[in-house]
Amino acid sequence: MLGPLSRTELLLGADAMARLARARVAVFGIGGVGGYAVEALARSGVGALDLIDDDRICVTNLNRQLLATRETIGKYKVDEAERRIRSISPSCVVRTYRMFYLPGDDTFDFTEYDYIIDAVDTVSAKLALVEYAKKAGTPIISAMGAGNKLDASAFRVADIYETSVCPLARVMRAECRKRGIAHLKVVYSPEKPIRPVENATISCRFHCVCPPGTTRKCTERRDIPGSTAFVPPVVGFMLAGEVVRDLTGFGRTK
Repeated sequence: MLGPLSRTELLLGADAMARLARARVAVFGIGGVGGYAVEALARSGVGALDLIDDDRICVTNLNRQLLATRETIGKYKVDEAERRIRSISPSCVVRTYRMFYLPGDDTFDFTEYDYIIDAVDTVSAKLALVEYAKKAGTPIISAMGAGNKLDASAFRVADIYETSVCPLARVMRAECRKRGIAHLKVVYSPEKPIRPVENATISCRFHCVCPPGTTRKCTERRDIPGSTAFVPPVVGFMLAGEVVRDLTGFGRTK
């Protein structure tokens, strides 16, 4: 009998689909990258998802974020992600955390996850996630810089020590080396970041709602990277693809 995952099962097989159904994956960061990773995991039949993000949807997210529509502006990203998951895969067990993940946070038991996706923006949070995941023996994959990039085809999966050009990857390489982290799977691009247009401003008739609980005009924001509709989704899908392949035994071997 045909079901919603029949086409996926044709490629992966029944045993692999059962493994996905038993898996719990945590996604830290549900923005332009993480939102698409969550979408792919839900549509692949992952049985349980933990979603961690403190942001609410802003009008400036409309150009690239899956969860952003005119109707969802001002709503929490994790809440909208949960709603969307339930409309796709009602049996998926979803836990949401409206929080900004900080180093030292003891909210999470990293040993209960089968995989962790790091799609957060701050280096300190990324490093903490990697350290805790490694200590727990839980696989983790991290997104490197997706902002100020235009070539979606340049993104690739690599070990952090095989990366080049990407400024975020450069910092992560150095910090991972200091911490004795021997390996870290990442999605990155060797494309040189494009400098935002000088004197460009972000303006709209709405007010931003970030951070939660405050309002300020978009034009008051500083150091905002440029973004497109077609780069962050590619990164998110690549992250999810690696998770699905690894959990089902179809991952690359080296």
